[in-house]
Amino acid sequence: MKKTSIGGQALLEGLLMMGPENIAIAVRKPDGEIVLDKKPLPVKSKWAKIPFIRGCVNLFRQMIVGVKALMYSADFVELEDEADQKPSKFDEFIEKLFKDKGKDAVIYVSVILSLALSVGLFILLPNLLAGFLHFSKNGAGVVYYNLFEGLIRIAIFVIYIYLATLLNDIKRVWQYHGAEHKSIHCYEHGEELTVENIRKYSTKHPRCGTSFLFLVMIISIIMFSFLGWHNAIINALLRLLLIPLVAGVAYEILKFAGRHTDWPVMKVINAPGMMFQLLTTREPDDSQIEVAIVALENVIVKDESDKW
Repeated sequence: MKKTSIGGQALLEGLLMMGPENIAIAVRKPDGEIVLDKKPLPVKSKWAKIPFIRGCVNLFRQMIVGVKALMYSADFVELEDEADQKPSKFDEFIEKLFKDKGKDAVIYVSVILSLALSVGLFILLPNLLAGFLHFSKNGAGVVYYNLFEGLIRIAIFVIYIYLATLLNDIKRVWQYHGAEHKSIHCYEHGEELTVENIRKYSTKHPRCGTSFLFLVMIISIIMFSFLGWHNAIINALLRLLLIPLVAGVAYEILKFAGRHTDWPVMKVINAPGMMFQLLTTREPDDSQIEVAIVALENVIVKDESDKW
């Protein structure tokens, strides 16, 4: 199998693919045409190359790219419905406040709010709920507190994903997510990127962001156990301080696992994340696979061996 760092993100009626050198966004317009936006990958800072630090840096960077791509795809999906509508008061306010950089401001604010919501929902809330339990705050009691905190975190995540699957628009996004994984599998197996070849591959992939989130949850259980158990404020502060390290370790493990998927231990590590992808991916139709092909073909480079 080929080893590749190519990854992607499902959009509204489209896909984002990020390769070693380029970013490609392919979107299916309401009239059936596939539009492509291809641009060079932003230059990585020196921080994005340092192990354990690069996890947080690359996560923020990819979120910025992802939100921009999502807004780009939304423009085409809403094009027909909003063609005759005037800008909202909020849009006019943002445009006036930030002038030419209004959209960039919205993107950065969206990413910051998303991160804050994620931290509050998946890190701080589980800790607060676990605090209502009554265990000893020493020895095994600390392990029990953190174990239950982790189980609550996983339960909230599963419920969140399940509720999202009930929305029709999200079901379409999950299908594009499946098309992304299937097309990357096909490329990694050295086959020509055709609908027929891609269709036979799995919608689950070990380098998926879902696997990353699961790793973050598992690693947090282990690391937070070393912090002891204190009052709610100290627990929250300690967890906030440790989040970058947790994300950094999860990123390194996922990156290593992506390059050694044939190792038995890596299959064990990837198994829970792959299981979660039963919720976040769906079998795509042929038209969605065609969009994935367009996006993937535009980020492939001849020799990726030295770009990991």
